[in-house]
Order: sequence, then C-alpha cells, then structure tokens
Amino acid sequence: MPGMVFRTTNKAFMDEMQNFTTMIVDMVKKENLFASQGGPIILAQIENEYGNVMGPYGESGKAYIKWCANMAQSLDVGVPWIMCQQNDAPQPMLNTCNGFYCDNFVPNNPNTPKMWTENWTGWFKQWGGKNPHRTTEDVAFSVARFFQRGGTFNNYYMYHGGTNFDRTAGGPYITTSYDYDAPLDEYGNLNQPKYGHLKQLHDVLHSMERTLTYGNISTIEFGNSASATIYKTEEGSSCFFGNGNEKSDATISFQGESYVVPAWSVTILPDCKNEAYNTAKITTQTSMMVKKPNEAEDTPSTLKWSWRPENMDNFLLKGKGESTQTQLFDQKVVTNDQSDYLWYMTTVKFKKRDPFSGKNMSLRVNSTAHVLHAFVNGKHIGSQHAENGKFNYVFEKDVKFKSGRNVIALLSITVGLANYGAFFESKPAGITGPIFITGRNGDETIVKDLSAHKWSYKTGLIGFESQLFRTESMSKWSVESVPFNRTMTWYKTTFKSPLGNDPVVVDLMGLGKGTAWVNGNNIGRYWPAFISSENGCDAKCNYRGAYHAEKCLTNCGEPTQRWYHVPRSFLNAEGDNTLVLFEEMGGNPSLVSFQTTRVGSVCANVYEKNIIELSCDRKPISAIKFASFGNPDGNCGSFVKGTCESSNNTVDILTQECVGKEKCSIDVSTKKFGAPDCSGATRRLAVEAIC
Repeated sequence: MPGMVFRTTNKAFMDEMQNFTTMIVDMVKKENLFASQGGPIILAQIENEYGNVMGPYGESGKAYIKWCANMAQSLDVGVPWIMCQQNDAPQPMLNTCNGFYCDNFVPNNPNTPKMWTENWTGWFKQWGGKNPHRTTEDVAFSVARFFQRGGTFNNYYMYHGGTNFDRTAGGPYITTSYDYDAPLDEYGNLNQPKYGHLKQLHDVLHSMERTLTYGNISTIEFGNSASATIYKTEEGSSCFFGNGNEKSDATISFQGESYVVPAWSVTILPDCKNEAYNTAKITTQTSMMVKKPNEAEDTPSTLKWSWRPENMDNFLLKGKGESTQTQLFDQKVVTNDQSDYLWYMTTVKFKKRDPFSGKNMSLRVNSTAHVLHAFVNGKHIGSQHAENGKFNYVFEKDVKFKSGRNVIALLSITVGLANYGAFFESKPAGITGPIFITGRNGDETIVKDLSAHKWSYKTGLIGFESQLFRTESMSKWSVESVPFNRTMTWYKTTFKSPLGNDPVVVDLMGLGKGTAWVNGNNIGRYWPAFISSENGCDAKCNYRGAYHAEKCLTNCGEPTQRWYHVPRSFLNAEGDNTLVLFEEMGGNPSLVSFQTTRVGSVCANVYEKNIIELSCDRKPISAIKFASFGNPDGNCGSFVKGTCESSNNTVDILTQECVGKEKCSIDVSTKKFGAPDCSGATRRLAVEAIC
C-alpha cells in the first residue's frame, strides 16, 4: 500500500491495525470467550516486544505505543491488556517480560503482577545453522527462580514445537521445522526429560499455590549468590533455596538443618523442611527418538519417480514477463508476497563493432536475493545464496555475449521475509542493483550499467501456476531416463502410508533446495543441501551459567534440516499417496524415503530415594540394555559401570519388573537393589531400556 510504514504513527498502518484488531476482538466476543463473558480468556495482548526495537522510531514510537494502548482499551474486552517488553507501557496496560530469564524483571507499576509471557524453552533454527538446545535443568532453574522472586505467571514459548508448512516460515532463513527443543516436540512427542521435569516442577508449585499467592515474603542472603526465600501464611511456610553461582554448590543452614544446593539450581521445600524438588536433579526418563523405515512398502528405499522440467523458455529465451519498468524494484513490491520467486529480465544488444567486442566480459549483480539463479541466452551461468547472516552480496560471472540481442534472466528467490526489528518491512529483498556488464582488455575496463534498462518482471513459476503438485494434475510426466542433479525440475512418485500411528517424516537427504507436496498439501520449503559449519558444537552441554542461542549446539557439518513432517491427516491410510518435489538447485530423489519417528530407548540416571517411571510411549519395553546401581558414569546410550556397584543383579531385577510392559515404576532404594559401598557418596541408578 502506498505510503505504508509499519508500527509507527502512520495513518495507513494504524487504520489497518485497528481494523484487524477490532475484527479479532469481535470474533472472540461473538463466541463469548472473554472471561468477562464467562469464557476462558483472561488476558489480551496488543503489540509484541516493541520496546526491543522502539529506539529508531523516536518520538513517533512513543506516540504509537500510546495510540495502541488507547485503541486496545476502547475495544472494551473486560479483561486486562498486556504489553510485553514495553517498560513504558501506558496505564492501564500491564507490562510483562519475555526472555530466557525474567526473575529480575520489575513491572512499571507496583500494583501489576510480575508476569513472564514468553519463557523461551529453546530457540529456532535457521538455514545453514545448527540445532539449538536449552537444557532441562536451565529451563527449570529459570522458572523456579522466577517464582522464588515473586513471579505470578509463567508462559512457555514454545511449549509445543511445530512446523512452518507452505511459505509460513518467517525469516530470512527460518527453517520449515520449528521444533524449538520444546517440551512437546514438532510431532507432538514428549521431549523427555524436559516435559517430565517441568511437569514435576509445576506440580510442586501448585501444591504451594495458597502460600505463594497469600504469603508474606522474606529473603535471607547467604552470599556467593545463595539465598533463601520464605513465603509465610498463618497456616504454614514454603521455601525456595536458590544458588545462582555457576561453579560451586552452596551449603545453606536453615532452622537448624543443613541443605546442599547444587550450582545454578533452586531447591523447593513446600514445608520449609523437606526438599521436594531441585531444578538440577532430574528424576524423569530421557527418551531417545529413532526413525524407522516405512514397513508398508515392500522396498521402501526405492520409490519410482517420474519427472518434467520447469517451463522457462519465455523467460530465458524471450525475456517476456507480465510488466516492464525502467528500474529495478524490490521483490516484495512486485510479488506482494504471493510467491518466493521473481524473474528479472532484460535484453542487451551488442553491435559488431561495439566497444565491448574483443573484451573479456562479466555480469556483476549487487543482490539482496536470498538465492539467485542467473541465465544468459538460456544458459545457466551460476547461482549464489546469502550466507552467515549477510543478505547482501555481489554475484559476478564471466559471460560470452553474442553480437545482436542477448537475454539476461535473473531468478530471485526469497526464503522467508524479515519479520523482526525496526522497519523490518523495508528491509530489501530481491535484486535492487546496481547491475553491470564489465569488459576488460589488459588495463582497459569499460562498464555498462543495466540498472535503468527496461526490465521485465514475472512473479512465480509456471509449474506452480499450473499446479503440478495437485494429485489430479493432468500434466504429462515422463518415466524415461529420470535425470538427477538437474536444476529447475519437477519430480513425482507414489508411496503407501506408513503403518501404525507414529508420526511420519520424509527424509529428503540427497536433494538440493525446493518445495515438497504430499497429496497436494505443501509440507514446506526444503534445503538439505545447506550444511551447517563443522565447528561450534558441544559433545556435552553444561547447564550451569546463562543460556544463549549459541550455547549447547549440535548437528555440526550436517544438513540444517533433513527430515520433514508429514501429518497423518495429509495421508490416505488406504491406497496410494503422491509426493511431488520442485527441485531448484539439483538433487538426487532416489535417496528420498518415508519413515516414522518414535521412542527407540529410554534412560534414567537417578539418585536413590527417588521413584523413576520408565515409559515407551504406548509401546512395550522389550529389553534392558544397561543397568547399574552404585556410581555409574556416562550418558544415555553410553553408560558404563563405576567403581562401586550393588551385588544384586540390577539388569535381572529391572527385566522382571519392566520388560513386556508399556511402563514401570522403580523405587530406587537399597532395599530393592542392595547397598553397594560407595565411600559415602550418594548412590545412583543408571538404566537404559529398549522400546
């Protein structure tokens, strides 16, 4: 829209924002969903983290936030409005906190409850990046510390990971998977131990609800980042013992008793005497997920493919588009976000006695396209994509132009538009130039600027327009000599739906970059050819110390995303299903396969005097691979016996209690396993069970 500037005192934007907000509020009111109408909605939010990006908007930003508050209030929803990350939120807006930690947050009004609207349980993934993980111990620590320091409300972002189907991934470069290392993963599986450890934490907090909401609060500081907070009512008291030291455990003396609080942890004592929970002591199983082949196929590894090329003749040879302009436009302006693809085409004529003749020529494109494919006279001369967070680059290739008419066709591709930061809507995308042809002969260089040439534009690709991805598409596909590693190519195959009800994924290893459809449903952008760097991953992650998005990374030197979620609602349980791929860069579809994801094994490493439940998520436990009670070492999948171990056969005991059952509860005690002499150290049970 002309004259549009987002998130400031811009009339066009404010009109659209008010229309949209009013429409949503009216829909909610119509269904009687606000608490004031007897419904479940107790809070409403206007804007999002504007305070983080407000600076560059100056006085207009401050005026805009006041307008947001007045506009929201005028809608009369009957529940409080909140603004997150907005320290200057005007009354009666309630300002709230988003982040990895919010224990130090103080609302701007002493009467406002201390609320945490986004506790980031992990982080998102970007193409070319690695897998981020936030440890279970650290998430639990952040929550317990928040409630220790007077917090009233904690909301997880994300609690359930998800999938950015179709073109819904933001960006630039946010992946199709938005698993986020959340307590429930992208497919809906429990992410253990994170899910279970947080569930136990909230069970303990709920048991103290009356004391936490009505109690008088007092705090004792012990130094070295250790403290005790006591919530006291006439009925009784509840305590938090916190240790914010990253390296050393704290010994806290309280009411004649001594308590050891591990580094970077919080201990909760609902009666101020007995430890019910510690954020660093996990008593929940760890689930190791595995991918299983599609057993519905006789030979699941060899799907039969047909193919057809993307029709580009009009663009590559004729340079014909839908509109022409004598300038280079930002991609967003032309496509209106209807497609990732935009053709920029122009023709260049060289006379026989042109100053350029006899010179070595190159095409130089200053690009903000996320991905660029360049063609001259129908021939692909090269491709380039943005890397390492730098979304402007120079593409330059040597080209042999002919005398007469030459067609330059540049295919610009976006991979998720910017959706964060000040003025994000004006961040450039596409080919904004300048574009030059350079001729060199010895020391002599001449330059031809094509930026103000007549440029022809075409949004989208023919295959998308003719909907080659639809199951009932009547287009002709060839089964002869299916080509591999061919750019701009469509592939199609059929497959049987995997048996059972485990979540389904498609392994796109071997492909380059493109889009995939199952039975006409767009399952998102794929880019397994984008490999993360070899460095920066952690074999073992230390939960102690403040988390940030670069801490605890895995998947170095591997495709950023190899597996893509296929919801069972997209599949035909009986008969054939169709997979269509549009491969942009060139890949090998013969490696593609459908798989299911499920719990492969479960582990625990638990101190005595705890009860541990092992569960294979509705599947029976088939074997005990490892079990030792004493001081075992290692991690799930690589446990080893320690220097002390019980004389009772731990494997036999657990085999008898657990094998053949979907779940079993084990009392970790010397009564059950015997009493190994571990020189006074607390004994532990380590177990790995196969599902």
